[in-house]
Amino acid sequence: MIHELRRYAMRPGRRDTLISLFEREFIEAQEATGMRVTGSFREVGEPDTFPWLRSFPDMGTRKAALESFYGGPVWQANRDAANATMLDSDDVLLLRPAGPEFPSRERPPVGAPIPSSLYVVTTYHVDGDDFAQLFHREAVPALADAGVVPVACLETEHAENTFPRLPVRAGVQVFVWFARFETPEEEREVDLTMLERRFTAPPERLRLRPTSRSTLR
Repeated sequence: MIHELRRYAMRPGRRDTLISLFEREFIEAQEATGMRVTGSFREVGEPDTFPWLRSFPDMGTRKAALESFYGGPVWQANRDAANATMLDSDDVLLLRPAGPEFPSRERPPVGAPIPSSLYVVTTYHVDGDDFAQLFHREAVPALADAGVVPVACLETEHAENTFPRLPVRAGVQVFVWFARFETPEEEREVDLTMLERRFTAPPERLRLRPTSRSTLR
């Protein structure tokens, strides 16, 4: 699988406008082309961002699906309204599996209740392409002792971006892992100092609340 972790910078106060449009118009239209909208979120403490995930079986499908959606009638009819809510949409990581992948769940309908859960997404900038082995060997047991189980692990996909109309972050080597907590009150951080020797930049940590139609709940 190929995954995109997208984090949009929004115009002040416009995040919920985009989420409403996204959940009403864009989810099924994207999935009809062969991609999967895996998750969509509100970022805790950052009201002017919109993080979301979408997935593709492979890079060939990604190219065809993006061409179909962005050249199709739904995006053409709604792009001006969507773009009017955003300041920047280029903060995108192109990723591939490096451990467990996201569970497959049915999508809730429009108007479904917002779940109580919290997802914490940690991004490590690392040296080398073998960091996943270190994480699974040394960090996962420490996380398990604390009752924190990664629900997905991803790393940089270095394939050429064959849809350059939508940029992705180039020249990075990252490892990204997702933890889920039933409520924000259950969140806990685990000291993983055994990984720090491999970092090339400070870790990035996003605290995400699923939107009503996210399949990650």
